[in-house]
Amino acid sequence: MARSSLYQQVAAELRKAIYAGALGPGDQIPTEAELMEAHRVSRNTVRLALGELENEGLILRMRRRGTFVRERRPLLIRPQHELLSLGAGEPRSDAFVHAVTSEGREAGQDIEVAIVEPPEDVATRLALADQALAVVRRRLRYVDGQPYNTNDSYFPYVIVADSEIARPGDIRRGGNRVLEELGHPQVRVVDDISARMPTPDEASRLQIEPGTPVVVYVRVGYDPEDVPVRVAVSVLPADKHLIRYELEAR
Repeated sequence: MARSSLYQQVAAELRKAIYAGALGPGDQIPTEAELMEAHRVSRNTVRLALGELENEGLILRMRRRGTFVRERRPLLIRPQHELLSLGAGEPRSDAFVHAVTSEGREAGQDIEVAIVEPPEDVATRLALADQALAVVRRRLRYVDGQPYNTNDSYFPYVIVADSEIARPGDIRRGGNRVLEELGHPQVRVVDDISARMPTPDEASRLQIEPGTPVVVYVRVGYDPEDVPVRVAVSVLPADKHLIRYELEAR
């Protein structure tokens, strides 16, 4: 049997044990020597199998401690929930906070506010002229004290310069409500979702384990004149999030 088939077979059996619950989160995977003996394969074959499972985000290899099944408790994100607050006439908790607290977990965040020349892709989405400024509210968001995702919201400076959006601190009623009060309610949004590997800075800030991709979720909000007034860029570690859309036929 080819070497590739051997390591794939070992990986498949371990994968099956993880998904079936025979090996649960935090459980230690048998040692390399034990796997070699159980499957009658070489050490290199075992290492290739473990490498495949690590790349899939199923296991975590810890130096001097061993190999363990990774904790997988994805946060369910429903992007359409944010739309429920648009034009509703009353404050609604942040969609992220609502998602976290509805699962009985604790939400937290660090916020930084700055006036910047936004990245080119953001400036294009906001239809800004060359060198036009934007206010960005950068958030590192936590679940149960652990960094979970980042959310950077960009607003045209000319619209929000004198509002709470341009000032430090949390906005309890939400930036969407402030935009509405400024005469720019969001009546339409466009979502783009893609996947890639994290940058070194993202991996450090979010404490992302090796082999874990991120989902990049970009939402552009438009006012009644179809002017883009907000671009929100979220970076979500793929092993910690599940994005669910619910659509109804008209």
